[in-house]
Amino acid sequence: MASVTIQILNGAAAGRVLTSDADVVRLGRAEDAEVVLPEQHVSAEHARLLAGDSQVVLEDLDSTNGTWVERAGARFALGAASPRCILSSGDVLELGGQGESGTRLRLTIAPDRDAGRVLAMRPLSELAAPGAVKEADRLRALLDALRKIGSADGFERTVGAVADAALELVPRATHAAVTLRDESLPASETVTHGLVGVATRVRGPDGKPCAPEQPIAIPRSILRRVSRERAAVLIADAPSEAMSSESLLGASIHSTMGVPLWKGEELLGVLQVDSRGAPAMFGATDIDLLGVLSANASLAIANARLIQSLSKAQQNLKKENSFLRARETRSGGSQDVRIVGESRAMGELFRQLDKVVDTRVSVLVQGETGTGKELIAAALHQRSKRREKLFVAQNCAAFPENLLESELFGHKRGAFTGATDDKKGLFEVADGGTLFLDEIGEMPLSLQAKLLRALQEGEIRPLGGANVRRVDVRIVAATNRDLDVEVKAGRFREDLLYRLKVFPIRVPPLRERRDDIPLLARHFLERYAREFGKPVDGFDDEALALLAAYDWPGNVRELENEVQRLVIQVDPGERIAPEILSPRVRQVEGILTQANNAKGTLREMVDQVERHILLDALREHGNNKTAAAKTLGITREGLHKKLKQLGI
Repeated sequence: MASVTIQILNGAAAGRVLTSDADVVRLGRAEDAEVVLPEQHVSAEHARLLAGDSQVVLEDLDSTNGTWVERAGARFALGAASPRCILSSGDVLELGGQGESGTRLRLTIAPDRDAGRVLAMRPLSELAAPGAVKEADRLRALLDALRKIGSADGFERTVGAVADAALELVPRATHAAVTLRDESLPASETVTHGLVGVATRVRGPDGKPCAPEQPIAIPRSILRRVSRERAAVLIADAPSEAMSSESLLGASIHSTMGVPLWKGEELLGVLQVDSRGAPAMFGATDIDLLGVLSANASLAIANARLIQSLSKAQQNLKKENSFLRARETRSGGSQDVRIVGESRAMGELFRQLDKVVDTRVSVLVQGETGTGKELIAAALHQRSKRREKLFVAQNCAAFPENLLESELFGHKRGAFTGATDDKKGLFEVADGGTLFLDEIGEMPLSLQAKLLRALQEGEIRPLGGANVRRVDVRIVAATNRDLDVEVKAGRFREDLLYRLKVFPIRVPPLRERRDDIPLLARHFLERYAREFGKPVDGFDDEALALLAAYDWPGNVRELENEVQRLVIQVDPGERIAPEILSPRVRQVEGILTQANNAKGTLREMVDQVERHILLDALREHGNNKTAAAKTLGITREGLHKKLKQLGI
C-alpha cells in the first residue's frame, strides 16, 4: 500500500510536510484531524484521503466551500454529484476556494516499501492445522490462554485477553496489538482494511503482559501485508533488511509477526506481535502457535462483537419502547384511559365501541376538531385484545410527503439524503397493536396508494428496501373532513375510503352533549388544580351554567384550555365566578339573566337558555331558519331538530 506525503503550500501552516501511511487521513479545521488546517474557509471535517492497495482517493465530506484538484494545469471540482476522485502523485488539492483563495496541498504518493525478508508465511487454511504446535509446555500455555479468552466477559475484555495471550505464548515478544476492521467503513470502500487499534499490551518489568502507560504506535506496513496476502506473516531483523518502512524503523522493531483474525471469508482484523528495542528473533513455531490462537480468538472476538451489537440494539429497543410507552400514556393510550361523559350521545358512542372492539376491521373516527378522536381510538385499543401491544399515533398533517412515508413504512440506509441508518416505520413498531392515523384526509394521494396496499395485503416495503415485510396492525383513522366530498373532489381515493370506513364512528360535538360539560369542567379543574398545586373550591352555579350554555366550537380541547386558564387566574381556595370566564363564554350571560326565573334541574335551565337563544336568532333573521342556523353554527336540519326538542 502506498504512503502519502502532504506539503502545505499556503496559509497559516505553509511549509509543513507530513507523511502518512494510514488508511484514512482526514483534512480539516477540527483539532482531531490528521492534517489540521486552521483557515476559516476550511470546514471542520472538510475532506479525507483513502489509501487503498494500489491507489489513493480524495473524498469531499460535504464541505461548505468546496474542494478542487489541480492536475497538469487543469482544475476540476468535487461535489455532491461526484464527491470522490482518484489522485496521482503531484496533484494539488485546493480546500475552501480556488487558487490562493483556498488552502493548497501538494501530494506525493510513494509506492509500497514493506517487501522485507519473509521468514515464514501461513495461509488461512493452514493456521489452525492439527499438530501445528508440538511442544507440550507451549500446548499447555495455549490451552490456558484459550480458557482465559473463553471466560472473558464483554468485548473489550475478550480482545484484551487475546493480546495478553499473544505475549504469554511468545516469550521473546515485547509488544502485542489487536487491530480490528472499522465496521463503520463498508466492505466495498476503496480503503479495504480500515484497521483500528483496539487493544495493546507490553511486557512489564515482571515479565507479565500489561497495558502501556502511554499510547504506542502500531506499524501499519505489516497490517497491510497480512490483509493483502490473507496469511500469517513472520518478518525478521527488520532494520537490516529491505523492510525499511518508517513505521517499522521508528518503532525500533527487530522482528514482527502478523496473524489474521477471520470469520469465514471475512477479515476481522490482525493480531500483531513485535520484538522492540533488543534484537530477538521469532521462529516458525511462534507463528504456528499464534495461528492456532488466532483461529480460536477470531471466533471469540466475532461472538463478543455480536453480543455487544445485540446488547446495544436491546438497549435502543428498550429506550424506544419506553419512549413510545410514555408517548402512549400522554396521548391517553395507557391502562387508565378515561372518557368523561354520561350523556345519551356518549352512551351510544360507547355501545358502538363495544361492537367493534375485538374485531380486526378498520375504524374511521369522524368528528369536529377537539372532540377527542384520539382518546376514542386509544380507548378502542385498550378495550381490545391488543392492549398488551403498542398504541402508536401519527398525525398525517405533521410531515411532508417523503418524511411521512419514511415515518410510516421506515427506510433503509442511503434511501435518501440524511438516511444514515436503517429505521423502523410505525407499522413495524405497532406490529400486533394499533396504529392511529389522525387527519387522514391530509395524506397525499401518492402515499394513499401505499397505505391501501398495507391495509389490503398486510405488507409494507421500507423506502429503499427490496423486500416486503408482513405486519399485523389494526388501523384506526380519524378526520374532521367529509371524505365523501374529498373523494368527489379527487383529493382522496375512493377505494381507500371503503377500506377505512368499514366501521365509522362519529364523536358528537360538545353542543350535542351539554349534560357532559359540567362533568368535563370539574374533571379538568381537578387535574389542573393538582398539577399546579393550587386548591380551588369549584365553580359557582352561574359560572357552570354559562359554561354549559356556550356552544364550544373548539369542543373538549377548547373547554380544557378555558379551565386551565381559570385555574391559573383564580385565587387559591376561591370558587370560579362568572367574572373571570372568557368574554366569548360570557356572551350568553344576558340571556341567562332573562331565563334566571326558571327553576329546576340543570338540564331544564339549559333548555330554557337554548330556547331563548333560538328565539332571539329567529327573531333577528325574520324567522328565516336557514340564516338563523348559519348564525348559530348548525345545519338547518339541526335547527329543526332543536326546535322540535324544545317544543318551539
